[in-house]
Amino acid sequence: MRLDKYLRDCGYGTRSEIRKAVRSGHITLNGSIVRNPAEILDPGTDTVEVDGQTLKYTEYVYFMLNKPAGYITANKGNVPTVMDLVPEPYLNLFPVGRLDKDTEGLLLITNDGPLGHRLLSPRYHAEKEYYVEVDRMPSAEQLEEIRKGGLRFAEETFAPAEVRDVQDCHCRIILTEGKYHEVKRIFLALGCKVTYLKRIRMKDLILDETLEPGTYRRLTEDEISGLYA
Repeated sequence: MRLDKYLRDCGYGTRSEIRKAVRSGHITLNGSIVRNPAEILDPGTDTVEVDGQTLKYTEYVYFMLNKPAGYITANKGNVPTVMDLVPEPYLNLFPVGRLDKDTEGLLLITNDGPLGHRLLSPRYHAEKEYYVEVDRMPSAEQLEEIRKGGLRFAEETFAPAEVRDVQDCHCRIILTEGKYHEVKRIFLALGCKVTYLKRIRMKDLILDETLEPGTYRRLTEDEISGLYA
């Protein structure tokens, strides 16, 4: 692996910052100053230090974001995106799945493409749980239609979904598909309008309620293991 890629993967800085640091003698490889950004190293065995501080190489990074309303789930755009809330220098970060602009809650930000695929592919049936508020709660019979599956809206047919903690105007719903506007369209199929939507869980990863909307943190080792389990 090239030294500049190693430093970038570690989140050290931009390409220009890395080149400047290397050529200025701030970086050592196995105790010796190295001034060539293209120097080849082995992340598993070589030691890289920046001004005497040893870097720990991590190929993948994982962040939990509490998405606020008003941001689109995209890497870039003409309107505020969720990536504007995660100013990390790591390469190839992306949001796993999409939350509508007005939807809040749990969003995983990572550069781990294989994990992102596992969490989103219907074949793996990764659960996504939402807290839902509606203008009118469907009847018990209609809720049973959600649970059985087969509900249709426009040309879309929805798989069975679990509905829990049903109250007058709110409940929780657990999906395993992740189709476009799925929660909203399920309730629209029953003549109800979703007025508030918040994702609270993805697989074993539960939204940290101590995170204020718009803030994020790294996942713990146990949380990462739970996503892979």
